Amino acid sequence: MLRFSKRADYALMAMKHLAIEPARHASARSIAQCYRIPLELLAKILQRLVRKGLLRSRHGIRGGYELARKPSAISVLEVIQAIDGPLTLTTCSPENHRCAQFRSCCVRDPLWQIRDRITQTLRELSMFDLTMETLSGDAASVHD
Repeated sequence: MLRFSKRADYALMAMKHLAIEPARHASARSIAQCYRIPLELLAKILQRLVRKGLLRSRHGIRGGYELARKPSAISVLEVIQAIDGPLTLTTCSPENHRCAQFRSCCVRDPLWQIRDRITQTLRELSMFDLTMETLSGDAASVHD
């Protein structure tokens, strides 16, 4: 089953939170409280996103985290890979041929094509796209 880690979920939640109001810095504590994420875990995730160049952190009274680039310039794939590493569907990969059935496998190539399509979709989906879902949903509820 294809499943992203809970850490990747939390990273996407935090990134979306910051993308909705890009002009405002948010503390790890405020994001953690907003989504009921354990603070220590979120702090580690945010620091990893800083190290990967997706976030910037600022210390002090008006400190907190902000996106390092515009939401439209940050892909969902970048966020997931920053936390979980490369996307894989199979134990083998173009770089790892350790599987005993590597030479005789008849499903490897089709599965790699599926992985490539999923990767491309996540690469094309930006944090801005995720915010538009929220904004569209909010707008729809106002008009109902």
